[in-house]
Amino acid sequence: MSQETYELKAEARERVGKGSARELRRNGLIPAVIYGDKQAPIAIALNTNEVTKRIHAGGFMTTVATIEVGGKKYKVLPKDYQLDPVRDFTLHVDFLRVSGNTQVTVEIPVHFINDAKSPGLKVGGVLNIVRHEIEVHCPADAIPEFFNIDLSGKKIGDSIHISEVTLPKGVTTVIDRDFTIATIVAPAAGVDDSAAEAEGEAEA
Repeated sequence: MSQETYELKAEARERVGKGSARELRRNGLIPAVIYGDKQAPIAIALNTNEVTKRIHAGGFMTTVATIEVGGKKYKVLPKDYQLDPVRDFTLHVDFLRVSGNTQVTVEIPVHFINDAKSPGLKVGGVLNIVRHEIEVHCPADAIPEFFNIDLSGKKIGDSIHISEVTLPKGVTTVIDRDFTIATIVAPAAGVDDSAAEAEGEAEA
C-alpha cells in the first residue's frame, strides 16, 4: 500500500489569475485546484512549507491525502505540481478528488532486492535499469508504494520482465505487453575471469 495518508488545511480562493497567484506566494501560500469526480473545480490556497515538505518526503504523487476547506473535507490524490526551476519552491498543485471506487493512473517506483544473490552481479556485471517506475491503473485507495524486483539467480545477459512481478489485486500495467524492467550486462572492462570461475565452481 501507499504511504500513510495525511491532512492539509486550505483556504478557498476567491480570485484566480497570475496577479492573485503572485500575491499568494508572497504570503507563503501556494495556489492549487481540486477537480474531478464530476463536480465543479475548487480553487484553494495551501501553506507553501507544508506542501513542499510533503513533496520532498517522497511518495507525494501516490499518497491519498485529505484537504480541509472551510470545514469540509475532500479526499484527493496529487496529479501534478510545478516547481520554480531556479528557487525550487512549489508554484502550483492540481489535486484529483477520489472515492473508494475511483480508478487512477500512477507511476510506482521499483526497488531491486537480493543483488547479492545474483551470479551476474557477483562477477562484476552491471544492472542496467530500463524502467525506474512502472505506470499502472489501480484503485485510488489501494496504490502500491513500490514494486520489489528480485535479482536472485540472475546472470549476465538475463532480462527482468514485468511478467515476473506479482501485481496486487486490481492493479494492471498501462503498457499491455511483457516489457523489460532491467537487464544484467557485462561491464565495459569485461568480466573478472577469476570471479567468474569461482562462481562457476560454486554453482557446480
